[in-house]
Amino acid sequence: MARIAKFGPFELDRNQFELRRNGEPVKIDRAPLELLIFLVERAGKLVTRNEAVDHVWGKDVFVEPDSSLYTAIRKIRKALDDDTGEPRFIQTISRKGYRFIAAVEEVQVHPAAVTEPDALAPPADATTLPVTRVAASRRTGPWPLRIAVILGALAIDAVLIRHFAVHSPPRKVMLVVLPLENLSGDPQQEYLADGITEEITTELGSLDPEHLGVVARTSAMHYKHSPKMMAQISGELGVSYLLEGSIRRSGQNVRISAQLIQAHDQTHLWARSYDRELSDVLNVQREIASLVARQVRLTLSHNVNERLATTARVNPDAYDAYLRGLQGWNQRTREGFLDAIASFRRATELDPNYAPAFAGLARVYSLAPIFADIPASEAGPASLAAANRALSLNARLAEAHSAIGFVNGHYLYDWRVAKRELQTGVEMGPNSPYTHFFYSNSYLSPFGRHDEAIAEMRKAMELDPLSRSIQSFAGKTFLWARRYQEAIAQYQRVNQFDANFPVNRERLACLYALLGKFEDAIAEETKARVLSGEKAEDVVAGMNRVRQAVVARGAVGYWSAELELSEGPQQPPEGYSLPYGRAMVYAHLGKTHEALADLERAYLDREAQITELAVEPNFDALRGDPCFIELERRIGLETVFPRDE
Repeated sequence: MARIAKFGPFELDRNQFELRRNGEPVKIDRAPLELLIFLVERAGKLVTRNEAVDHVWGKDVFVEPDSSLYTAIRKIRKALDDDTGEPRFIQTISRKGYRFIAAVEEVQVHPAAVTEPDALAPPADATTLPVTRVAASRRTGPWPLRIAVILGALAIDAVLIRHFAVHSPPRKVMLVVLPLENLSGDPQQEYLADGITEEITTELGSLDPEHLGVVARTSAMHYKHSPKMMAQISGELGVSYLLEGSIRRSGQNVRISAQLIQAHDQTHLWARSYDRELSDVLNVQREIASLVARQVRLTLSHNVNERLATTARVNPDAYDAYLRGLQGWNQRTREGFLDAIASFRRATELDPNYAPAFAGLARVYSLAPIFADIPASEAGPASLAAANRALSLNARLAEAHSAIGFVNGHYLYDWRVAKRELQTGVEMGPNSPYTHFFYSNSYLSPFGRHDEAIAEMRKAMELDPLSRSIQSFAGKTFLWARRYQEAIAQYQRVNQFDANFPVNRERLACLYALLGKFEDAIAEETKARVLSGEKAEDVVAGMNRVRQAVVARGAVGYWSAELELSEGPQQPPEGYSLPYGRAMVYAHLGKTHEALADLERAYLDREAQITELAVEPNFDALRGDPCFIELERRIGLETVFPRDE
């Protein structure tokens, strides 16, 4: 006989291990569901904290009741839509425990009346939590030219997320740090929760990179405020462990709660809460890292153990400014970058010995010419100065090494230093997707080492599977390797993942144009321009002129019309408006003099893309020109396509 407890609009099915509301499954994790069953079976009776912990987590597992029970009860109340002020189901007995206060009706259901599980769903066993299946939407047919569709809400489902996963044999245990929940009651404190999430991720990533991989912040942030259950998240990201928690701030004091969950059976391996001053938060991060290492049975090096055991304190105001800098950096906008520069600078002024703040400043300045329109002549030296100061304080900061490598490659053309520093960045930060990303596109690809570049890009994608920036740039990596079909497929996957990412649309448009697929190029550029903020009617009119030019004059008509469009006030990212992009158009039109003149401008402006010169297919028509060869030599790329003397 099936055992079902009914209360209010809810049914609690013990046999199916499922909570339903009005017949529809309610998403709730394993531990909260077990606790709910325990409370319902003792309806009207006090369940003490120790009884609840022993029943749900077991006596042999270290769990702090305040942290673990708080989280589980909070999730139960969320699932039941219960009000803590006027509870209908769960009553808190101060300093004692909890009581289930709703009337419960026990119903015995004959087995024949029990609904059979979906034949397509994976079989459930004693260690597998059933996952509610959600129908995935599908986009079919050509993209309609409607703003409402183009700017529609992004919907990420498990099918598309798994599509991005790198399907290679597992070589290490994978873990994700889910975004800490901000319990401060102040939305302005989100930067604190997000920043400490990122710092814990970094700390864990440095433990034992050979055996423990940590999913990057960008992918983890997709699950901020997500209703998805742990089983779904772990399946989508391919992780064995999940670290979740919360943070509450009061002045300079913080309470951080964290718990480690084993993915395959949703077991809570440990939970702990820390009440500390903000200046002591680094030690909290290290203690969490030590507990994780112990639980997943990592063998840590002497240096790592020594670092974790060392007491570290930070100026709380400097740390606060540093976390605000991380918030600006992660926005990837001009305003965000300018805020990040100001915040990181403030952190370094408040604490001149705080190495991560200098490394953060170096990282922002290295990309400031791309995201913040700061000239490379200003941003490059500022990045190098900050990075060198960071390394003088801590020589193992991977992001500082990568920033030095990036600047020396893209702005100084000192490829010997670039190679050394980018490789050092990978060695120091093998769990950072960006060390692999920059080594791939800032050294390996420019020098035609395409197989290695693709391998490094795959590592970056494995560590940050939901980063649209990394996923899209992988398309360029395939493009430079002349693997065009793989590049198209990669761009199309990103379009499925995020239909509203304009730079990916523009990159695909450029590739289609290179291959002579002008109608497809026009379709993608239309979307890129609208998504970039141009008026739809202006975009339609402009692209219709391009289409008519193709009908009248073929490829020459297309590139001539694109040249005209490139002079407009609004342009999509990575279009043909800057000198480097405009040189591509001139190259296709056979206007060698104009193309070389624009490439010279790009060289003088230190456009980051100029270092792609030797592998960019759009310049194939110029490769035999002496001026082009001389420009390659000045950039230091003459060895990519060696020519007979």
